[in-house]
Amino acid sequence: MTHAIRPSSGTNRPRSRSATEYGGAARGFAKRVTFAGIIWVAFASLCDAGKLTVIVVDRSGRAVAEVVATAAAVPPKASAPAAEVATARMDQHDLAFVPRVLVVAIGTKVEFPNSDSVSHQVYSFSPAKRFQLPLYKGALHPAVTFDKAGLVVLGCNIHDQMVGYIYVTDAPFFGKTDSQGALHLTTVPAGDYLVTLWSPFVADDPATLTRTVHVGERDPASTRVQLTRDLRARPEPRPRRTDWEY
Repeated sequence: MTHAIRPSSGTNRPRSRSATEYGGAARGFAKRVTFAGIIWVAFASLCDAGKLTVIVVDRSGRAVAEVVATAAAVPPKASAPAAEVATARMDQHDLAFVPRVLVVAIGTKVEFPNSDSVSHQVYSFSPAKRFQLPLYKGALHPAVTFDKAGLVVLGCNIHDQMVGYIYVTDAPFFGKTDSQGALHLTTVPAGDYLVTLWSPFVADDPATLTRTVHVGERDPASTRVQLTRDLRARPEPRPRRTDWEY
């Protein structure tokens, strides 16, 4: 026999929920709470782990900015899938390269616009990348691909005082120290890493500018490097006019 719900005073009487429906709703709520908890724990773990801070100070303990720092796993890990080709920019302002030091991954394409009011002729004869850009102003030339690790020293055939650097690295984590002398690397998997420093103004022995740092699964890691020699008055190495090919 079928029973119909009769309207009362022109309105529908709300249907009561069964114990089964209440149980299902409670289980659904519990699942949502549990899932949210899992997401929060994972997020909290990511916030706490995978951080590596590199700090560089001079002999007096003052921060040293624009120091290149790279971090590579020890022992080396399998190469990650090739990422999309990155593009960087090395501009020219007031007869100077801007930035003075650029650090990029292997395969990066670097643009060389000339924002000065005068023409420049950019070149490099470094083993990591040899190239020449004919005299120009504006953004005349296509980007140059840096496909080999190493230091690339830039010069201008018109203005000898101009010098710039492109540090090409195969390390998965890299950057430059900020005005506080610090570089903060994130999403670094747990493990041991060889940290290497370089700057055209740092005169310390290169052997003293590398160290192994352990990154834990939960605890952020850091390393502080205090230089032992005075900073150079002018950047080195510099482009050599004797290398210019006329």
